[in-house]
Amino acid sequence: MKKKIAIIGIYHESNTFNKRPTVYADFENGHLLKGDAIVAHYKEAHHEIGGFIQAMDHEQVELVPVLYAEATPGGSIATETYLRLKAELGALLQSVLPVDAVLVAPHGAGVCDAYPDMDGDWLSFVRTLVGVEVPIVGTLDPHANVSPLMIAATNALFAYATNPHLDQRATGIRAAQLLNQMLFENMAVQQQLIQLPLSISIEQQNTGNEPCISLYRQVQQIAADAGVLHASIILGFPYADVREMGTSLVVITTKAPASENLIMELRSCFLSRLQQFTGAKVRLQTILPDAASLQKPVLLLDMGDNVGGGSAGTSMYLMDLLEAAEQTRACICITHAPTVAWISRLEKGARFDISFEQIDAVNSPASYAVTLVGLQDGFFTEPDPRHGGQTQFNMGKVAVLHTDHQNIIIIASLKIPPFSSRQLTSLGIVVEELNWVIAKGVNAPIAAFKDTCATILQVDTPGETRADVTTFIFKNRRVPLYPFEAINNV
Repeated sequence: MKKKIAIIGIYHESNTFNKRPTVYADFENGHLLKGDAIVAHYKEAHHEIGGFIQAMDHEQVELVPVLYAEATPGGSIATETYLRLKAELGALLQSVLPVDAVLVAPHGAGVCDAYPDMDGDWLSFVRTLVGVEVPIVGTLDPHANVSPLMIAATNALFAYATNPHLDQRATGIRAAQLLNQMLFENMAVQQQLIQLPLSISIEQQNTGNEPCISLYRQVQQIAADAGVLHASIILGFPYADVREMGTSLVVITTKAPASENLIMELRSCFLSRLQQFTGAKVRLQTILPDAASLQKPVLLLDMGDNVGGGSAGTSMYLMDLLEAAEQTRACICITHAPTVAWISRLEKGARFDISFEQIDAVNSPASYAVTLVGLQDGFFTEPDPRHGGQTQFNMGKVAVLHTDHQNIIIIASLKIPPFSSRQLTSLGIVVEELNWVIAKGVNAPIAAFKDTCATILQVDTPGETRADVTTFIFKNRRVPLYPFEAINNV
């Protein structure tokens, strides 16, 4: 008889400093899939669920997709929304019980108003429903804030090893392969959480650059030498005021747990690099005097309005500076459905003045003289591996405006992170013809634009995801925690 394997995920990166709650409609506008629709959507995607599906032996396994709910990063999930999702998960899972194992896809940085450790809560709920003997194996985004409850509720969790996240499908394969070994080879595993007294600054979390390149190499070498099955580096998500916020390691072993000496050796990999985990904060005002010397197009990564980090996507801060400096051929995409609705009443070619002061406090009160060049549907697909692993995106209705300085303002009805350059090219914009591309992200857009943008700059800007996390007021984080407090390498 085939083994029944359930697939479940509630996936959200929650920014507690964004006071606009994430509600049920945000999941409906994202991915709210049940049953076979999960397999249909993700079977060929560059996503961990696609990896789950690929790696399971279908002659020995019956996959039972249950629920996958994912919303664009934003504010904490409203309590009624989370309880509704949890109830749907419970009803759907109970309808297919018993199962022999569960594959799970939490993000790891989900926060609900009433359940700060939301991922720990729903994973524990699944554990209660399936029983203590049923293996639960899954994946994590390395921007997770991993809690002891998440570890206690599962047998093994594997984090993506790249940022931008280009190995999500491979990570799903790795998790499913371990589950196969647990089910059919009686492999027993143990996992441990090593919480580290630090939070790595967001602009230092690119795994293609230092300090991450050497950090990952050293951690994996130490783990391999010690016979560890797998060690996942959890970079952490600094924009959540929760107890577990910060960097950590998840260590999976097949024999005894990691020794105290091994834990100290792994900790040292991080603590010896503390000063490298806080990067330089570069402002556009210091770049503009030398703008002519920069090779174009220039990708400006708007760290303070990082949609992938849960911001609103409404800041015109960088475009305001470019326009004031009379820079040309710049492109920005913001999200504001009421503005799109108002513009939709106009005819293509209409000229008008528009101010964005009311939609974000950082925006200039000055008006832009613009021409409406297009109104269209914002659905597009991305066939290549990109951060997030998704293949289908929907910006809702989109208005495209040209300013008198030959700059382009895209206003979308639905918020999506800039994980694909097709966010622009699907609207007829030729990236190579631009001077400046403003992307609402820090590391993720690099995968989307590295082949078309000659210069890439992470820019310190104000907002709900600004780079210097020490400017935020935390009430619940652990103490001591670098860079908030000094840490000794002990």
